[in-house]
Amino acid sequence: QEGMPHTLSSTSMFTPCSFSPHLHTSKEDEQGGLIFQDGNLTSASLDALIQHLIPTTDYYPEKAYIFTFLLSSRLFIEPHELLSRVCHKCIEQQRLDDPVLDKARIRKFGPKILQLLTEWTETFPYDFQEERMIGHLKDMIHRIAPCDEAYWKKMNQLLQTLNQKLATLSHGQEGIVKINAAVSDKLVAFKSKPPSIQREILSVCSDPYTLAQQLTHVELERLSHIGPEEFVQAFVHKDPLDGTKPCFSEQKKTSNLEAYVKWFNRLCYLVATEICMPAKKKQRAQVIEFFIDVARECFNIGNFNSLMAIISGMNMSPVSRLKKTWSKVKTAKFFILEHQMDPTGNFYNYRTALRGAAHRSLTAHSNREKIVIPFFSLLIKDIYFLNEGCANRLPNGHVNFEKFLELAKQVGEFITWKQVECPFEQDANIIHYLHTAPIFTEDGLYLASYESESPENQTEKDRWKSLRSTILGKT
Repeated sequence: QEGMPHTLSSTSMFTPCSFSPHLHTSKEDEQGGLIFQDGNLTSASLDALIQHLIPTTDYYPEKAYIFTFLLSSRLFIEPHELLSRVCHKCIEQQRLDDPVLDKARIRKFGPKILQLLTEWTETFPYDFQEERMIGHLKDMIHRIAPCDEAYWKKMNQLLQTLNQKLATLSHGQEGIVKINAAVSDKLVAFKSKPPSIQREILSVCSDPYTLAQQLTHVELERLSHIGPEEFVQAFVHKDPLDGTKPCFSEQKKTSNLEAYVKWFNRLCYLVATEICMPAKKKQRAQVIEFFIDVARECFNIGNFNSLMAIISGMNMSPVSRLKKTWSKVKTAKFFILEHQMDPTGNFYNYRTALRGAAHRSLTAHSNREKIVIPFFSLLIKDIYFLNEGCANRLPNGHVNFEKFLELAKQVGEFITWKQVECPFEQDANIIHYLHTAPIFTEDGLYLASYESESPENQTEKDRWKSLRSTILGKT
């Protein structure tokens, strides 16, 4: 549809399922219902996967397995149900119901189950907003604590850390300036009034480098609230083996992810508004050049999401039709940036730049070099196609674990990036402006654009006329 930032073209669709099960020649091994291929776990029944998650006195699952399974299991079973099953199996296997406990054995098992619960609370804290989840934690500790006093302390630490994390997350969500969605098209009338009505971006921040840093602040702040599970929950369908209900009967828990996409769209429209606003073309050209410099600084920082939002804003038709304005702009720098974010070849140039930034991040010595903020809607799109392109279950009912390893790889990388501390000093004034400055709707943008450079053809003239009457009440 028109007016939405035009970033995703159908050429960028891809099918990630290059791992066709028929290509493997090596033999399959089966251990306890888990199917391995070349030493990698490829599929298993849900029960076998749950069993594989459960520590024993002499076994602890690999970190990568824990993350992959906790991330993807929610497509088949709700977290509270999974934790309940894990606890029941532990009680059975370690005979935690026996009137007399085998202390020596439980001292070997205790640290491992505590470790598993710690990893779960650290990586998926939002799962524990549910009372039931905390109930299972407490039940487990009551059963093993009689064997070792230290377990109480461990458990208290775990709960304290979890509470702090959840408090920080919910406080942070409230603390993020509510994005101002009240879009004011009445501003168009400003062209005939004194200019003091609308503060414009250049009066708030005239240094492109500073603005790029503040945008990076906003991005990292918003990213920090997105739970890894939101990527999976965005695509929850009914599980074919459970004909009764979709796994998440309650509303999908993807609010942070959606808020982040809203921020991207707001930034696109803010850029377009700031460009269409000034009455003189020299000033409009100046704003365009300023944003080109901001975008370039975002690229250098590794903030690809703001970069793409700025380019999308400049490419919106109310902006791109301002031919007289653009003729005053030194566009060479803009074309270089556009080329970086060109969608052809499934965003080949951007993906190459992203890999470069990711590599730099791995070897970084400072937080400044660690920053990688991916172009978010493309990341979601990749995960969407990975999800659509391969079945969650194989024809025999097994869970397609190979798919979830790929999913965990993409989400896991994102988790690493979102944990970077922002190294730049925060400027509350600029950040407030970015969230609250009035922006035009699409109609408002077109009207402001026609008021700046009059319509070129009949279609534009008709549109201008109808916009003037609906928005300005003028005939």
